[in-house]
Amino acid sequence: MDKRNGNGKGQVIRFIDLFCGIGGFRMAMQQVARERHLAPVCVLSSDIDEDCQEAYAANFGEKPLGDIKAVDEALIPDHDLLLAGFPCQPFSIIGQRKGFDDTRGTLFFEIARILKAKRPRAFVLENVKLLVGHNGGRTLHRIMETLREIGYQADYRVFNALKFGLPQKRERVFIVGFDRPTRFDWPTGDVPMKPLSEVLERSVPKRFFASEYIRKRRHSVLLPTRQATIWHENKGGHISAHPFSCALRAGASYNYLLVNGERRLTPREMLRLQGFDDSYKIVCSETQTRKQAGNSVAVPVVAAVLSQVFNASAWEETGKTYPPGVSPTDAQLRLLEARQPHAKPKTAKHRKVSAAVPPQ
Repeated sequence: MDKRNGNGKGQVIRFIDLFCGIGGFRMAMQQVARERHLAPVCVLSSDIDEDCQEAYAANFGEKPLGDIKAVDEALIPDHDLLLAGFPCQPFSIIGQRKGFDDTRGTLFFEIARILKAKRPRAFVLENVKLLVGHNGGRTLHRIMETLREIGYQADYRVFNALKFGLPQKRERVFIVGFDRPTRFDWPTGDVPMKPLSEVLERSVPKRFFASEYIRKRRHSVLLPTRQATIWHENKGGHISAHPFSCALRAGASYNYLLVNGERRLTPREMLRLQGFDDSYKIVCSETQTRKQAGNSVAVPVVAAVLSQVFNASAWEETGKTYPPGVSPTDAQLRLLEARQPHAKPKTAKHRKVSAAVPPQ
């Protein structure tokens, strides 16, 4: 068994992992494929964040490529499934909500050019819930229109991680598409929530505790209960306590979420809240791991969506098979070598990006 790719005996399913972060999509892919006795092989992973690359390499045995804009789509290996949690900051409540006016917003079109060139059987994309209503719904309409223009049957749904067993209120939109007419049923999301007590660590270093001033201020508003809770402070200063966490955020203040109004979440707790098991190696600083967890996907939600994609595709019976060839790591090295040493990456400064919606 190839530990790096989670492969065992069985039909090979090749996938690419774009904007891969620390590997939430890949964790879900390996879990679902393993349950079906399939062999998932990641033929390309990509993320521009060097700390994420370090965490991904430590856990999956290969370092992701950097900027996907600099990769020629013709050189990307053939694959069955494209996975991408494309950057959400342009559509996020904590950003300026510039959408496609933000350079990062145009990264969706990097996905589109790869789909058009490589024609994988299916894709799964993820982004923040606010994408649905951004610019009066026209941004998402443009995305769905683009996917259909290049020949994919596509649909979207918003899911809350609370409905998939995680004690975290995290709403995200998922976009699923197929290269041919396919009956696809979305997951129902009726998994009982894991108790918060199973996520929290029992022994936590003092450095995670808020200052005495912050603790007294919190307790002047609310009092701790016997049941473990996570206290949330919104932008207006309102404090509420829940038996689950509000959505983890990469750029939130350190006092945004406090366990029992007293201490911050540890890196391991944050990863658990996203569905990463304790075998996942933490190799970056606490600050970086906090950021990585906030930017990650909720693994059980992705797994539920992928399971339905597998059902719809019937890969156990009809999926592609591939002859022996170069390893995924070698394939990525070849992509790096294929780049011209002095070529400039395709950015908004070097190419014109069409507007996503008509100007106001």
